[in-house]
Amino acid sequence: MSGIGRRVGGFADGIGFAFKGVGWVARHPRWWLFGLIPALIALVLYVLALTWLGTHATDVAEWVTPFADDWSWRDLFRVLVGIMIFVGGLALAVVTFTAVALAIGEPFYEKLSEKVEEDLGGLPGGVDLPFWRTFFRSIRDSLITLVYVLMFTVPLFVLGFVPVIGQTVVPVLGAIVSGFFLTVELTALAMERRGIARKERFALLRSNLAMSLGFGVPVFLAFLVPLVVVVAMPGAVAGAAMMVRGRLAAS
Repeated sequence: MSGIGRRVGGFADGIGFAFKGVGWVARHPRWWLFGLIPALIALVLYVLALTWLGTHATDVAEWVTPFADDWSWRDLFRVLVGIMIFVGGLALAVVTFTAVALAIGEPFYEKLSEKVEEDLGGLPGGVDLPFWRTFFRSIRDSLITLVYVLMFTVPLFVLGFVPVIGQTVVPVLGAIVSGFFLTVELTALAMERRGIARKERFALLRSNLAMSLGFGVPVFLAFLVPLVVVVAMPGAVAGAAMMVRGRLAAS
């Protein structure tokens, strides 16, 4: 029971840091507005991409299901496949949105994350690298993270067609996987500030899995709501900085 209690406590702590981040930006509205700029730019790009996918989902479904050409119920089947493709694209957009927004807004979110830590007592003595190095390293790490995401989401997408399991177990597993990798992206700024490399970051988050999921899963579910991803992004960055400073870096 003690192990279960620690995991429940860690999950609750992760949720707490998510709310603390929202509370911090609520007390600092100027920084909240500052953090909206890259999220708005990324939102425009994703709206265009998802609009195209939504209007061409059945065409994509027809392209990926040539084996169903002779089926009497192929139209219904392809509509269902098209819906699954769009839902899968939406879930992937939620996960990758953070990476794209962080890449676009690296200077913005870096300043926001630093301000949070200054407000909590000062910046750590980390590695001071030029912007261009951190920018390209951030893109590289985000691409590697995307590969890991696809390794999980593609099998889950296929399992989504399995009756019952696809409508119950798969969405839960999808939220867990997406929540973890969302935490990976959001904590990257504060961890890089401490000189923690990508492999070490993954290991640290896995060793604090309950907290990582407690933070990432609610944020992922909130990001599924239209426009919430934009207004909540600065708070998510602030909460991630608090979690790294308060718990993860100490461990």
